[in-house]
Amino acid sequence: MGERLDVLATALNSVHAQQGVELDIVVVGNGWQPTGLPDWVRTVYQPTNLGIPGGRNVGAKEARGDYLFFYDDDATLPRTDTLARMVAEMDQDPRNAVIGPRGQDPTGKPTPRRWIPRLNVKNGGKAGPATWFLEGIHLSRRIAFEQVGGWPDDFFFGHEGIDLAWRLIDAGWLIQYVPSIVVNHPATPDNRHPRYLAYTARNRVWVARRNLPAPLVPIYLADWAAITVLRGRRNPQDLKVWFNGFRDGLRQPAGPRRPISWRTVAELTRLGRPPVL
Repeated sequence: MGERLDVLATALNSVHAQQGVELDIVVVGNGWQPTGLPDWVRTVYQPTNLGIPGGRNVGAKEARGDYLFFYDDDATLPRTDTLARMVAEMDQDPRNAVIGPRGQDPTGKPTPRRWIPRLNVKNGGKAGPATWFLEGIHLSRRIAFEQVGGWPDDFFFGHEGIDLAWRLIDAGWLIQYVPSIVVNHPATPDNRHPRYLAYTARNRVWVARRNLPAPLVPIYLADWAAITVLRGRRNPQDLKVWFNGFRDGLRQPAGPRRPISWRTVAELTRLGRPPVL
């Protein structure tokens, strides 16, 4: 959005320094005309802010290559072989759709739990197949990403990775969590984004309505409503905003409904995250 050009410059220099890979670097200006960037960067101008998933979809269509590296503008790569290592991991199995690294704050702040795709986050979590991934910094296989339709544009912000991950797993692809590959991102709270509570509540409902078998939809939504009440019981205003977003998710169109199979439900459960939590 052009609001932090200093950190964007650092992010671009970090990815440009990668060795062992051929790069096509694309910056999407979400409601901002990108200017003043190096000549090795290609830019796309979007007059309207499309939101996070919408902007990523624009970049994915523009970028060339077999793999798509989605990269937040305030991220950095601590080693010059980070991308080459991620590609090597991807090539280990043709079923791999996503290589999810371990995110760390560069200043040493604790890693947010939401960055680790495990219920047990001790020591950064166990490596192997996972049910979600660090959305802002990861490597995707283009054919898998395109097969399932990419990011859900209408989500704008929040839970778009869960929606994409479930569709990938349902299509037979694997999401690999590789904590030995570390990437850096500031450990900032999600609620820095405007309308965080409303969007995350709405999108929880949309994830369920779009993807879950009908009997699981009310269970998933009831579980998350209960969890939210328990977490936010001391802040009635936050609860009000969340439940307004929840109501919007029930009333507004959620996009195409393509429920995952019961086999996928079993696989998500086997991987440690049954789709009712």
